[in-house]
Amino acid sequence: MRYLSGLLLAVLFFSFAGLTLAQDKAEPSLDQRVADLEAYINNTARGSDSADAEVSSKVGVPGPGHNAWMMASSALVLFMTLPGLALFYGGLVRSKNVLSVLAQCLGIAGLVSILWYVAGYSIVFADGDDIIKGVFGNLKFAFLRGVDSNPNTNYAYWVSHNVFSMYQLMFAIITPALIIGAIAERMKYSAILLFVGLWMFVVYFPLAHMVWGINGMMNGVWNAGAAIKAIDFAGGTVVHMSSGWSALILCLLLGKRLGFGKEPMPPHSMVMCMIGTGMLWVGWYGFNAGSAVAADGIAANAFMTTTLATAIASFTWAMLEYIFKGKPSILGFCSGAVAGLVVITPACGFVNSCGAVTIGLLAGLIPFLACTKLKHWFGYDDALDTFGVHAVGGTLGALLTGFLATADVNANLLMNLKDIVGNTLWIEQLKAMGITIVLAVVGTTVIAFIVRALVGLRPTVEVEQQGLDLTEHGEAGYSY
Repeated sequence: MRYLSGLLLAVLFFSFAGLTLAQDKAEPSLDQRVADLEAYINNTARGSDSADAEVSSKVGVPGPGHNAWMMASSALVLFMTLPGLALFYGGLVRSKNVLSVLAQCLGIAGLVSILWYVAGYSIVFADGDDIIKGVFGNLKFAFLRGVDSNPNTNYAYWVSHNVFSMYQLMFAIITPALIIGAIAERMKYSAILLFVGLWMFVVYFPLAHMVWGINGMMNGVWNAGAAIKAIDFAGGTVVHMSSGWSALILCLLLGKRLGFGKEPMPPHSMVMCMIGTGMLWVGWYGFNAGSAVAADGIAANAFMTTTLATAIASFTWAMLEYIFKGKPSILGFCSGAVAGLVVITPACGFVNSCGAVTIGLLAGLIPFLACTKLKHWFGYDDALDTFGVHAVGGTLGALLTGFLATADVNANLLMNLKDIVGNTLWIEQLKAMGITIVLAVVGTTVIAFIVRALVGLRPTVEVEQQGLDLTEHGEAGYSY
């Protein structure tokens, strides 16, 4: 009993002592707490950032609403690749190659995640001295060192650093996965993995740093010293132009599929393609609205503009088929939807509803012509129209963003761009587009020759004729 009494007294003593010490520590004042609440609602810097360091450390936590939205957005963007893109592309190939597409998407997801953890995230988003100024970051966050649950206010005031890093990982995963649409059914699995591994370091990581890194040379919104004051809300240059132009070069270097132009190669499952399209559309809200990196008014605007542009582009593409071919196809609706999503991507957080409608109409028209006319004129084998939709669409979207962006829907445009928005911003967009195309074309060409020398690019004729599912993965997509 005496021991129990002594223990109780000790607990009370230390509890009182701890309470006294806690009371001695500086607490945020009511004004500071109100300022923080207002900052959270408005998605601005904390009101207590300039207060006592100890006070700031107490309030330096992520905002639950913004964090929840970004975790959901991260899942939505991964949903775009797995299973959205996998089913979309998988349905468009022949049945003997459906598993090869799924395996490519899965393999890329795993490989890119590893590269992102080791160095990719740091190369793109670390602050401090760049290895190549404005182009290639540093290794400050290598192995995600220091990437914890506290916000990194270079990129978000209220979102955990680790959540932001995972959100950006999902972009890094889907970008090279888009390339496989152009070279479907005719590239060795080992070659694809080696190509993607090299491509991430040569093309994606530098380009993402240039456009989105806090000190990137093409980050016009946030970097006052940017050499090119371009804007890209969710990846017109970084994701769609880079993958689309790389896809064109790779498919040209690979050559055409066996029997291309001589035998029919229809999609084996338009049902699967339609399901994948729906998943891409739903997931794209995380892609576009999530790029606000907060559940705020800019995200709300991106949600609206994404919906309008996508729906209009899908309808426009199918109606063009109705006019010229006499029948609106499911593939037309699906292709138009993806084109709308692609073209609105760089603009969604910068344009209003009228701008979104304009983009939707052009997204239904221009990529339609690229896929139905341009490919026929030049005779290249872009198997699933990656170039026609993503390169042409991404390039179109980047340019239209320069003409249609308005500070009325995104006041961040007034920080460093107020003199050129609505004026000469489109010229800056042209510069960024040119650098993106050169980097993608030159980088892809060099990497492709390296991969060809090391492991070869194409399987044997016998393997290609039998299909990649059985020969490369030992499985069949369907058992009859």
